[in-house]
Amino acid sequence: MTPLEFKILGPGCPNCKRPAENTEAAAREMDLSFRLEKVTDVRNMMSYGIRRTPALAVNGKVVVEGRVPPPRELMSILAQQIA
Repeated sequence: MTPLEFKILGPGCPNCKRPAENTEAAAREMDLSFRLEKVTDVRNMMSYGIRRTPALAVNGKVVVEGRVPPPRELMSILAQQIA
């Protein structure tokens, strides 16, 4: 299986670090192969069409924006992306 590509979009504030931790915890709990990248460049973030940070993109598609979902909710979101 090709690794999932997670991108955390945000300026690097504390509120933008939690999504990375939660996403990684959810993916590990689901035993998923993944790569995680933090995108802090404003132009790059805007290329995803987001209006609020933090945001999470999975394989280039924004699935969460403007909030920090807990790992359990992220597991549900990730399951939908791999179905």
